[in-house]
Amino acid sequence: MGDRKLTYFVSDVHLGLDYKDPEGREERFVGFLRSIPARETLALYLLGDIWDFWYEYRDVVPKGYVRVFAALMDLRDAGVQIFFFPGNHDIWCYSYFQELGITVLQQPHLVEIGGTTFCLGHGDGLGPVGLGYRIMNGIFKCRAAQILFSMLHPWLAFRFGNNWSRSNRKGHDRKVYAFRGADEPLYRWAVDFSSRMHVDCFIFGHYHSHYDAVLPTGARMVILKDWLDESSYSYFDGMYVRLGISMNTEK
Repeated sequence: MGDRKLTYFVSDVHLGLDYKDPEGREERFVGFLRSIPARETLALYLLGDIWDFWYEYRDVVPKGYVRVFAALMDLRDAGVQIFFFPGNHDIWCYSYFQELGITVLQQPHLVEIGGTTFCLGHGDGLGPVGLGYRIMNGIFKCRAAQILFSMLHPWLAFRFGNNWSRSNRKGHDRKVYAFRGADEPLYRWAVDFSSRMHVDCFIFGHYHSHYDAVLPTGARMVILKDWLDESSYSYFDGMYVRLGISMNTEK
């Protein structure tokens, strides 16, 4: 493992979202996974909302994504560690990812990689957020609500979830995405957190827009853009965090 110096970070692919070009988006993501040099890569961090809607029953998971999981398993079998943070769209994961050898983490997660301390997560709900979001997030994480939802037949549950996600996307289309820097709750949270804990670099998603700046505490903050229009990711080469646009290498 000593020769493995690369670590990759990706967020907000929204696989399964019927928006723009869902098949092309999945193909781009598979191409990105296939392009990762496995022998040189230590880890891949999936920072949430990789799936636009994910709900797994004890014996049932959403169909599809065979090529995505095949590419992930090829990386894992080649020795790449894979970590997943539930986002606000794929929060309902329980044991399936762990069965595949994917480690599920909760935000905020501190990890030292090559002497650099990272704080990672999806980015939603950190810092002061509105009452409506807190209520919705509380319902999503409520065990009783999860049990009630699991009583729905998968045919109905998946259609309800996908329709909710689709309507949520239409509402977002009316907004212009831009991470507002110091005006964002996540920014203020990161400044406070890095004033109490040593952090070299924060990496989050969720906001669907690119942001890269140095905080007043000296920590770097990177917000990854979504995959709806392009293929955004970042990687750490053992010294620097770099941003990239993936190219589909599938033939």
